[in-house]
Amino acid sequence: MSGAESSPGAERYRPVARAVHWLIAALAVMVVSLGWASGSAPRNSPARDSLLLLHRSVGLTILALMVFRTLWRWFDPAPPPPPALGRIEAGLARLTQFGLYLIFLVMPLAGYLNAAAAGRAVSFFGLVSVPPLLPVDERLSQFAIAVHLLGQYVVYLLVSLHVVGALYHGAIRRDGVLDRMLPLRRSVGFKS
Repeated sequence: MSGAESSPGAERYRPVARAVHWLIAALAVMVVSLGWASGSAPRNSPARDSLLLLHRSVGLTILALMVFRTLWRWFDPAPPPPPALGRIEAGLARLTQFGLYLIFLVMPLAGYLNAAAAGRAVSFFGLVSVPPLLPVDERLSQFAIAVHLLGQYVVYLLVSLHVVGALYHGAIRRDGVLDRMLPLRRSVGFKS
């Protein structure tokens, strides 16, 4: 089974891969925004508690989607890069994509470990609580939050590289690389 739809030109990712990609992208914007907002809310306030509940819940959703996406990619590999893509470009794209997969798995896990190692359950939208699945360990909790807080800068870097690369291929090279992941085919747009 191939990860692409049959089409002329560059092969596209399948609809499931594209949908999960864009859903995770939207959730990533939400989780970052909620994290920033909770950081600026007054400590021990109901507003901060609500923002943290949403931040953690969206983070758990990203974790679940990333596990699904990783398994999906294992069974339905990505289409091959277009022939016009050089070896260095293809290697950088693979490295950036691997980094994004890794960081979007590590960040929610580190957030959960921070809470769990402090002996706190993590509520999923107030519907279900994910209990701490390990003993209380203050050092692990502090390490996990440090990874989580520093990891945000890795997210910013990798997402920026990914977006700049996509825009470069869509607006400057016009080589179909961006079209492979767009939700719908473009009949007009960057191509001339």
